[in-house]
Amino acid sequence: MANLIEKIKEQLYKDEGKVNHAYKDSLGYLTIGVGRLIDKDKGGRLSDSEIDILLDNDVREKYNDLVKAIPWVTTLSEPRLAVLVNMSFQLGVAGLLKFRNTLTLIQQGRYEEASKRMLSSLWARQTPNRAKKYSKQLLTNEWQ
Repeated sequence: MANLIEKIKEQLYKDEGKVNHAYKDSLGYLTIGVGRLIDKDKGGRLSDSEIDILLDNDVREKYNDLVKAIPWVTTLSEPRLAVLVNMSFQLGVAGLLKFRNTLTLIQQGRYEEASKRMLSSLWARQTPNRAKKYSKQLLTNEWQ
């Protein structure tokens, strides 16, 4: 059976091609990957398990990118490290790195000041509920 699946996949790669972003297929329907219909109007979708796989990959990638950019984050507790990974997920690592003063305060263990800086940012004005939750998590070192 495994060999059969591999042969079918090989054919589908040739027939459908592999696209690493959403695109419209030859009929104009939203598609991803190897001909995977995701267009809601035609009944396309991702399963919950596929969404979990995508999210797992994304979180691991953001974590690894964050550690490469600022290795000291691995010294943080899990709840505090999670704040920075979550922000990286939303803003990208490059966006998080713009929080230079806040990151310096976090590295120094000055969480109250860092939390206040987070709340006075453009990010907090754009996504206030998220910013409040994660600034509290940073401050209290407790999962929110």
